[in-house]
Amino acid sequence: MAKLGVNVDHVATVRQARGGSEPDPVTAAAFAELAGADSITVHLREDRRHIQDRDVHLLRRTLQTRLNLEMAATEEMTRIALEVLPDSVCLVPERREELTTEGGLDVARHEEALRKTIAQLREGGIQVSLFVDPELSQVQASRRIGADAIEIHTGTYCEARSAAAQRTELKKIEECIREGARLGLIINAGHGLNYLNVQAVAALGGIEEFNIGHSIVSRALFVGMERAVRDMVMLVRGA
Repeated sequence: MAKLGVNVDHVATVRQARGGSEPDPVTAAAFAELAGADSITVHLREDRRHIQDRDVHLLRRTLQTRLNLEMAATEEMTRIALEVLPDSVCLVPERREELTTEGGLDVARHEEALRKTIAQLREGGIQVSLFVDPELSQVQASRRIGADAIEIHTGTYCEARSAAAQRTELKKIEECIREGARLGLIINAGHGLNYLNVQAVAALGGIEEFNIGHSIVSRALFVGMERAVRDMVMLVRGA
């Protein structure tokens, strides 16, 4: 049965808009856990546009489930991860000008640099995942350089404008799930998934955990965090 990881970055986005102390993403994470979330994800960006160092440290001390830290493969972030010791790290590409992560890592192109970061994190006892586009070459490269898991970028599927385009993207995702499983990787998925499109991906099977944030936080504005998380849990597990 697939698990649900809830990303609370956008709770921090609202907080940072006023530069105050509320809403608190740590509190949001607690409500998400109460509603059945299996893990909490936060992306500590270089520019600290939403999640702050304080949030990561508090979450590490208070979470009852798992902490998944998204981060760029930089010396600064590696140092922080080894201090905080999240349960897992997902290495993602990061550009200052982007609104949100726009695509997967080009693992095949940056194997040596990523291999070094992965080795440091795994030596610290942290499970390492790589955020990759649904391309077989990226899945294979992830296994080759020692990653424990991949998170398949589902953004192109979510943005597809036609049923035919969606089917094409789902086929790519399915192929990568099968290849990842063959290679012994843990398979996660995320980006752009919402209450309307997640079931088709969940129905493919083979995905350990879905990491979803924006759509859950958006719904929580109207129905509350607990209800928003429970509704997504039902969709992910029901498929």
